[in-house]
Amino acid sequence: MTAPGARPFAAVDLGASSGRVMLAFAGGGTLSLREAYRFGNHPVRAGGTLHWDILALYRGVLEGLRAAGQAAGGRLAGVGIDSWAVDYGLLDASGALLGNPVHYRDERTGGVPERVWERLPPEELYAATGLQHLPFNTIYQLAAAEGSPQLAAARRLLLIPDLVSYWLTGEAGTELTNASTTQLIDPRTGDWARPVAEVLGVDLGLFAPLRGPGDPAGRLLPEVLEETGLPGPVPVWAVGSHDTASAVVGVPAAGAGFAYIATGTWSLAGLELDAPVLTEDSRRANFTNELGVDGTVRYLRNIMGLWLLQECLREWEAAGLRCELGELLDEAARRPALRSVVDAGDPAFLAPGRMPERIAAACRAGGQPEPGDPAQTVRCVLDSLALAHRRAVVDAQRLSGREVRVVHVVGGGAHNELLCQLTADACGLPVVAGPAEAAALGNVLVQARAAGPVGGGLAEMRSLLRETQSLRHHEPSGDRAAWDRAAARIADGGKG
Repeated sequence: MTAPGARPFAAVDLGASSGRVMLAFAGGGTLSLREAYRFGNHPVRAGGTLHWDILALYRGVLEGLRAAGQAAGGRLAGVGIDSWAVDYGLLDASGALLGNPVHYRDERTGGVPERVWERLPPEELYAATGLQHLPFNTIYQLAAAEGSPQLAAARRLLLIPDLVSYWLTGEAGTELTNASTTQLIDPRTGDWARPVAEVLGVDLGLFAPLRGPGDPAGRLLPEVLEETGLPGPVPVWAVGSHDTASAVVGVPAAGAGFAYIATGTWSLAGLELDAPVLTEDSRRANFTNELGVDGTVRYLRNIMGLWLLQECLREWEAAGLRCELGELLDEAARRPALRSVVDAGDPAFLAPGRMPERIAAACRAGGQPEPGDPAQTVRCVLDSLALAHRRAVVDAQRLSGREVRVVHVVGGGAHNELLCQLTADACGLPVVAGPAEAAALGNVLVQARAAGPVGGGLAEMRSLLRETQSLRHHEPSGDRAAWDRAAARIADGGKG
């Protein structure tokens, strides 16, 4: 039974392994969410390049909007789109797509950052944009594409959620939270870092006008209404279109003394700040300053995340091993803690393929025992992730001067009770786990506030989350000194 005043919204949430369209009812003290439609996201390698199958994803979005409309009784009060960052599609002068977007894990940016730094040293680049060095940041992708016929023919560049929004509405825009991951935004002003673009030869005219979370992004086109069976008009709202920006809105925190870890394929661990931290110490610690909702800064570090576990499971299944995740986690929980650990932020784990072998090799190189079976490998991965979470929380406090009293784990990893407990043990802080669907909830909250049924700022939206969402609490336990020793082992390259 839907509360009076609640209205139906669709959150399109595109992840690296799957996409979902979630149906939510928000307003009148209600915030409920359910999955309307899920579809796979299967990258394709063609001609030596790894691409996103963007048309298959768009088909999934259309089918998902149809399903959400049917589940909502035929009408939607709004649609919002969030996805991963940095990747983009190029359009020609007619608005046609010039090829499938390239996947950020493609190898085309190998060696490119060093070429960029010859034109703009990394210290100056960080001082201007505040962005963590990742080899697939948009500026490096554009540098890799420099001189290509496709880029020469392009008249518009749209980041992935903006591209989907454009196909739905016919209106082009560049949403700010995702734009801040391009390394072309000044986090102090929330505008383009024009001197950076000029030095690197990036044509900012390729980008559509900037828009912020809560801004109108158009209405579903007549052809989309026909395709989805929805009666119009259906507004599309700009949300925190970088999924982490939406996930941080979905953190059910009370007060400012919290850290968040948005877990999934990546772990994004950090703090919500009012202003960026652009110091040289921050750059050396590889922290990023991405823009969030309501003028906030997502001060965080990207950690490899559950990608390590996902890749291990994929390899074991391909080898014919029976690996049920729940059973593996139960068995891993019984294995000795911190027997072997690796640096979960090491770029060596970025590419797909042979992940169990690469983890074993990293243990061997560090003079540690190699995992002997899948359960030991899983325990190594989760202990290592917990250590990476601890390091990010400790470093973020030191660099920002902000004290943390509680850690919120949101996203898919909130379901992983072992990882949440290990994170509490490693950090020596209580962990609040949930909601798992923080990105979709943050997406919906921004829509509902723009459309009217939800009011207030981040504090009020988070209060609604605490009142309506199921959360689990983990208190730190275990041997704190053992975590200190394991952290020192990582700092020493695995030895000790």
